[in-house]
Amino acid sequence: MPPIRLISFGYLHLPTGPDGQPVPPTADRIEDVRDRLRDPAAARGILNLDGRDPRVQDVVLSTPGARELLANLADYADLPAGPRRIAIGCAGGRHRASGLTELLARALRDRGREVEVEHLHVHLPRVLKMPASTNSAHPEQETT
Repeated sequence: MPPIRLISFGYLHLPTGPDGQPVPPTADRIEDVRDRLRDPAAARGILNLDGRDPRVQDVVLSTPGARELLANLADYADLPAGPRRIAIGCAGGRHRASGLTELLARALRDRGREVEVEHLHVHLPRVLKMPASTNSAHPEQETT
């Protein structure tokens, strides 16, 4: 099987299209976890970490629905005519998306798959919210 590329990203950091909606990276499957998994950033102990850290991955994995989603994505990636690219997005790309991407990469490698991982926004500061009156891809960032 060819290698699979996993991409994590944050919707609040994406450029917007003509319709004002964020334009996610190109992928065979785009998984939006903003409403599906609760934001683990509420766990103060991981606030300044990102999804590459095992502590963040543990919090993401303990979120209701995360294990089922991870199993579904791993099974999907193993289909004979399966995807070449899977993109996982959350609000800022630092916790849920990057943590789930790392967990999926590990699961696929355990199944013998060759995996490439790219984190588009994991290095950016935590996002508070989008400004209400803008169509910009540059959200307000936390100042604390």
